Amino acid sequence: MTPEAVGPSPALITLPGGEFAMGSEDPDCYRGDGEGPVRPVQVSEFAIAAHAVTNDQFTQFITATGYLTDAQRYGWSYVFAGFLPAALRRDARRPDATPWWCAVPGATWCAPEGPGSGLDGRGNHPVVHVSWHDAQAFCTWAGVRLPTEAEWEYTARGGLDQARYPWGDEPESGTHFRANIFRGSFPARNTAADGYAGTAPVDAFAPNAFGAYNMAGNVWEWCADRWHTDHSRSLVADPRGPATGADHVLRGGSYLCHDSYCNRYRVAARIHNSPDSTSGNTGFRVAR
Repeated sequence: MTPEAVGPSPALITLPGGEFAMGSEDPDCYRGDGEGPVRPVQVSEFAIAAHAVTNDQFTQFITATGYLTDAQRYGWSYVFAGFLPAALRRDARRPDATPWWCAVPGATWCAPEGPGSGLDGRGNHPVVHVSWHDAQAFCTWAGVRLPTEAEWEYTARGGLDQARYPWGDEPESGTHFRANIFRGSFPARNTAADGYAGTAPVDAFAPNAFGAYNMAGNVWEWCADRWHTDHSRSLVADPRGPATGADHVLRGGSYLCHDSYCNRYRVAARIHNSPDSTSGNTGFRVAR
């Protein structure tokens, strides 16, 4: 069903907006992803959630509306193979290009690893297995919207000009972790040295200078914009992305990012997916 009632809005941070340098041309950027060129972008004042929507918040939405997510309607979603028992891993359908993902029947936002799993102890973790459609439905109910890609990156940068990460240019040390990413040898061995093999609480790790948590790692976050890679070098005010296109933008990286495979927990990194796609490392935060 389509939600109609307006529910409680998550707490938001009001940011003044302004002009910033969006994108990256660093040697480690993925040029095919349209990270560059670096270009001037102006964003108006807006408000954005300090953290991703939690399981508890999404539960309120489902309880109030009876909404069925795309994963629930389709009957399956992608789960990282390392979280599954051997029998389920062995029998699961896997994409050829990314065989660490298993298509698990019954995997949904409330059963993140499939039948028998649940949300105990994860109320303050980001909701996952949510599609762009699901995020839009939550926003309608809560009286908010998804952030634009420009708003998301402006927030993630926290006022730092062209910094690689939300905290600056310096990489993490071996004893002071700043993000929830894959530690070890991807995809076979995760040491979970940062404290989390899967999702972390939405307020884990220190926020950036704007007070925004987990703008790097933890879960990929849906943005409002449709995907495109043809960016103007001229100043653009409040870009919204193209009016047409099949896929939507995701930002921020996830707990599966690793320097050897998916170095996309950098501020400028971006990926895309179809609006009905779901997985165990995809969530969203809201804006107004």
